[in-house]
Amino acid sequence: MIRYLSVAFIAAFVLGVTPAAAADTVYVVRHLQKAGGDNPPLTAEGAAGAQRIAEMLAAKGVTAVFATATRRAEQTAAPLAERLGIGVTHYDPKSPGRLAAELAFVKGAALVVGHSNTVPDLVAAFGGSRPAPLTEQDYGTIYVVRAGSSEVEEMKLGPAVDASRTAN
Repeated sequence: MIRYLSVAFIAAFVLGVTPAAAADTVYVVRHLQKAGGDNPPLTAEGAAGAQRIAEMLAAKGVTAVFATATRRAEQTAAPLAERLGIGVTHYDPKSPGRLAAELAFVKGAALVVGHSNTVPDLVAAFGGSRPAPLTEQDYGTIYVVRAGSSEVEEMKLGPAVDASRTAN
């Protein structure tokens, strides 16, 4: 079975086939707020948002988490992956078709963390309608692409809730 999947993946990649994602649902998000510099980490606000993503998606059947090999993308993906006890798989942001081919073998849902210049292409590669281009200030929208549908739902990260202010 593994050999068959490997051959199918290689054939799809070599032939340039980019199937719509077989994962039930793909959640695509731009990395969250970043600090300055080369390969910057998330800011405190971005790290808090990454925790909110983990809370929002923990019960959504996610079985795979993908991120580019940048600190900001990895740190956006890490809280959910840690909560689920799975690793973060790196992907090449210049090859959305290859990532779509990998997703063809995912059972369940997947989280994909991208960048402002890649999220629209990722959503389209996974079978959804291409969203509008993102600006450098666009953070916190999770694009939801469901298998068999070109409709794309948008989930928004709300502001952090201060538990000490809501406790009675």
